[in-house]
Amino acid sequence: MKETLHSVITTIQEPTRATRSLASQLNANGYGMIIVGDQKGPKIYDLDGVMFLSLQDQFESRFDIARRLPVNHYARKNIGYLHAIAQGASCIYETDDDNTPLVGWDPRSKKLNVKVVEDKRQWANVYSLFSSKRIWPRGFPLDCITDSFTMPIKVSEKSETVSAPIQQGLADNSPDVDAVWRLVLDQPFEFDPGPSVMLPEGVWCPFNSQSTWWWPDAYPLMYLPSYCSFRMTDIWRSFIAQRCLWEMDFGIVFHAPEVIQERNEHNLMRDFEDEIPGYTLNKKIVEVLEGLTLDKGMANVGNNLLKCYETLVKEGIFPEKELVLVETWLEDLGKVSVV
Repeated sequence: MKETLHSVITTIQEPTRATRSLASQLNANGYGMIIVGDQKGPKIYDLDGVMFLSLQDQFESRFDIARRLPVNHYARKNIGYLHAIAQGASCIYETDDDNTPLVGWDPRSKKLNVKVVEDKRQWANVYSLFSSKRIWPRGFPLDCITDSFTMPIKVSEKSETVSAPIQQGLADNSPDVDAVWRLVLDQPFEFDPGPSVMLPEGVWCPFNSQSTWWWPDAYPLMYLPSYCSFRMTDIWRSFIAQRCLWEMDFGIVFHAPEVIQERNEHNLMRDFEDEIPGYTLNKKIVEVLEGLTLDKGMANVGNNLLKCYETLVKEGIFPEKELVLVETWLEDLGKVSVV
């Protein structure tokens, strides 16, 4: 059966070359795109086949979280996820307004053939499986980077067929790396082609919101936190999502490049400052999550998500007000019969 695919993007820009290209491909296949606006940016979005949610549209929606999320914040993307789910999306593709699909970009399938990482190392730099150059993903612990190049990751010789409700695609030209890489090594970059790779339980690698595929089993895990650094919201989400995936007997899958990023202008020192909480806390977050006892099965994904945040609040990673948003998110998902 054909996927009912929706793409979700948040932006404060007029339509970009990237969003026009993606919309064209989606429209040609009968798929939808949802653009989430904010206080800054356009009041209308002149692009065929797009549902544009202005800030006023969001406030007037049936989703309570729309009135509780901070404005001028990337986490307002949560509202786009809810609208896509409410429209019956059987797959959600999230990306950003500076990512253009590469030639050959095509909707993914939840069931696919992958190579499986066979190491039992705690941290696996997946980028090293798609390049021999020194590069690592945003959110990867700085004190693990050198080892990630001196000890190659072992993957299965044969491909396996798996189901994976969260899949991350890489980006060429301007990959999603941290400010340290950009300040020291920055250059246009292309990954090598290669088979898709799955990380098993116990092996961590951050994933982002740049070119990411989600299926209904994992929809509750899409929640982006608001009360943390902007540069960490999708990274810390990724750690929580990976931990919860293990209780459903799934692993995160990474794909060779499927988009090319023409990166929006960034202040690299400001990015560095925003990433400091990650440099100091990423390993602690993972250790806290590893120490949790969660409930097995897909029916418990919402409760497991909440338990992760409750524990991270107790550890001082998030403030108490984050829990209000998580609870509201789960209540809103209940309105569309996901949890």
